[in-house]
Amino acid sequence: MRRFRFRLPDLPRVRQFAEDEARDAGMPEEAIGDFVIAVNEVATNAVTHGADRATLRTWTVNGDLVVEVHDEGTWKPGPMPGAIGGMGLWVARLLSSDLTLRVGSGGSTVIMRFHGKG
Repeated sequence: MRRFRFRLPDLPRVRQFAEDEARDAGMPEEAIGDFVIAVNEVATNAVTHGADRATLRTWTVNGDLVVEVHDEGTWKPGPMPGAIGGMGLWVARLLSSDLTLRVGSGGSTVIMRFHGKG
C-alpha cells in the first residue's frame, strides 16, 4: 500500500503519483488517462470542498488498482440543478469499475476500483 498526503497546490503531483501507480499496477496504457482524470476529480473535491489536506492511498486486489481518497471535512451534497462544476464524483463513478463513498463525523472517504492488468 502506498500513501500520499496532499493539499491543493500538490494536485499536479497527485496526478503524477496516480499515473505512476497505474503503470506499476500494469494498467493498459489506453486506460491510464481516464484513471488519472478520476483520481484528479476526487482529489480536487477533497481539498476544495472537504479539508485543506487529504490522503491518497493505493493498493492492488486481484490485479485491480484500488484508490482511496480521504479528507476530514464535512460532506456537502452537490451539484445543485443548473450548477457549473460539481461533477467530480459523477465523472469518477463513470470512469471507475466501482466507487464507494463513506461520509461521517470522521470526514469523507471515496474508494474507487479500476481494472489493472490488461
